[in-house]
Amino acid sequence: MAGKFEWYQDKKEKFRFRLKAGNGQIIAVSEAYESKDSCLSGIESVKKNASDASVVEVES
Repeated sequence: MAGKFEWYQDKKEKFRFRLKAGNGQIIAVSEAYESKDSCLSGIESVKKNASDASVVEVES
C-alpha cells in the first residue's frame, strides 16, 4: 500500500495535514494553516519539492 496525505481541521479549527506511510505510521506533520486551500497547497509543495530533496546531516 502506498503512503498518503491526510488533511483535517484541528481543535482550534486550523487546517493541518499529515503524511502516512503505507503501514499507517505517521511520518510527517504540517504546521497549522488558516484555510483548506493553503493546507492543500502545502501538500502540493511537499510533493513537488521533496521528491528529489537531498539528505544532509546537521551537526550540533
